[in-house]
Amino acid sequence: MAQRLTQQEFEVLVSYHGFGMQESDESFVSVEYPDDTEFGVFLQTFQGRLDLSSAAHTHIAPLTVEVWDGTPEPNTSQNWEETEEATLHTTSGELAVWDGTGRADADVIRLGGSGGTWQVRAMSSGRREAERVEYETGDSVSGIEKYLVQFWPAAL
Repeated sequence: MAQRLTQQEFEVLVSYHGFGMQESDESFVSVEYPDDTEFGVFLQTFQGRLDLSSAAHTHIAPLTVEVWDGTPEPNTSQNWEETEEATLHTTSGELAVWDGTGRADADVIRLGGSGGTWQVRAMSSGRREAERVEYETGDSVSGIEKYLVQFWPAAL
């Protein structure tokens, strides 16, 4: 059974319907966030970069990042409206969180002591409600849409 090694909590500024996570050393990223992001695609991968889309335009979203030593069991703590998996190679083992305005300097995701290839599972809940509140009422949707992103070493 896989064991969770770390858990980090962030508040992410979602802007222009998304945010990204990419190598903390930008020289390892061929295309920086948000370039080449495809609107409406929940999880996109690029060299050293992950992009996540949001159902709402601009808001603060809770982001939980977990690092596991193996494939975690599916998380059933929320009604996840989106769940996707991908593979990410990182050179540094650290990812910076980016919003549409640039790098959020304080938010660094630490995957491990060095780089490697990671499996990623991204999940989001509260999407339909965030979209409804934003478009029907114009009220702030901060805290409604939530994200859980899990990393574990990829089997080579």
